[in-house]
Amino acid sequence: MKIGFEIHVQLKTESKLFCNCPTNYWEAEPNENICPVCTGLPGAKPNPVNREAIKKALLVALALGMDVEDRVVFLRKHYFYPDLPSGYQRTSTPLGRNGRLGNVRIRELHVEEDPGRYELREGLVDFNRSGVPLIEIVTEPDMKSIEEAEEFLKNLHLLLTYLDVILNPSIVFRVDANISLEGGERVEVKNINSIEGVRKALKYEILRQRRLLETGKKVERETRHWDEARGVTISLRVKETEEDYRYMPDPDIPPVLLSKELVEEVKRALPELPWERERRFVEEYGIDPSDAHTLVLDKELGEFFEELSGKVDPRFAAVFLADRLRGELNYRGLTFRDVLHLREPLERVAVAWYSGEITKNAAVELMRGVLDRTVVDVNAEIEKKKVVTDVEEVVEEVVRELASVVEDYRSGKREALNRLIGEVMKRTGGRADPKKVREIILTKI
Repeated sequence: MKIGFEIHVQLKTESKLFCNCPTNYWEAEPNENICPVCTGLPGAKPNPVNREAIKKALLVALALGMDVEDRVVFLRKHYFYPDLPSGYQRTSTPLGRNGRLGNVRIRELHVEEDPGRYELREGLVDFNRSGVPLIEIVTEPDMKSIEEAEEFLKNLHLLLTYLDVILNPSIVFRVDANISLEGGERVEVKNINSIEGVRKALKYEILRQRRLLETGKKVERETRHWDEARGVTISLRVKETEEDYRYMPDPDIPPVLLSKELVEEVKRALPELPWERERRFVEEYGIDPSDAHTLVLDKELGEFFEELSGKVDPRFAAVFLADRLRGELNYRGLTFRDVLHLREPLERVAVAWYSGEITKNAAVELMRGVLDRTVVDVNAEIEKKKVVTDVEEVVEEVVRELASVVEDYRSGKREALNRLIGEVMKRTGGRADPKKVREIILTKI
């Protein structure tokens, strides 16, 4: 089995690649953000290439360790479809080549313009998306299983998040997946919009090809469409070759020169990458590698960890965030980005637990209350749940009143100690430190 991807990522810019129309296509009414350039009207000439899009593409190429070209030419890629009114899509020669992410080689990275959006069933076209800047990341067919392919896409998603280049967080990338099994031709499955969709499309397509080969039939080279609603791939056309697209340099767009100064400027803007941050967390803060890995999977959570580590022991902060908080977030189907506005109350809970103001159980209860919006004033709630430090009097009462339980413990019934601890916790409203209660009880008896 061989799997390779062509991944399209919309770049986070204010305006489109060759015109000044805004890029927030998903927030606008259909055909609101358009002009003669992005709708391909006859005689309309493109603006100079959006430099911010070029810089963002360079940023991704450098983060993937690619060799950057010093000159990029935009070509016209001809094909006919309702969402492409000019009859061609502008796409660049490779801006970067020969990169790598994990064990997957990246062949090349291009810059291109997005076509419009065609509603096949309704026959309607919305050109708001037409001209939005994209990068296309082309991998080598290095993935040998669905699991490897899914892991690669998750790592790429994480990298793009750290680079802050994604235009629309709800559509991180669109994927064209190329799959081939031994004895069959390569099949391309187009327009998959999520990692979960890629997993399902690969599973279906691999099963379809395997059945054909097992029954002595041929797997033809073709392009297929992923029908998400039905969970199947559908044949679109026999696979076209590069010649079919009739590539030609766009006469309206001069070559884009990538100077050494520009490349160095973008290099300096490279943020700390996930794997670099993971290594630093272990080395600088001395936390467990598994906690460090969990923390970097959510960029904002990793940033919160560094803030919290200035107020509590970093190892405590790592466990509190990677284990306790992330577990509660996962249960609710949230990421830390969804609850950024709750940083202060969550930090207050962590500090109160660490300093011994409240017990572990109280901290977990408060954390859940903060996330579920049932706790409004976290300081007032902490005051109510503060640990009772002077418990000797309560312990003496319990030991005196439950003398028979004390005798049970002295005669070897170890579970009797739990009964005594439980009674003290009950009488203190759960606000005593169980470890301290245990120590005092043992001292008294």
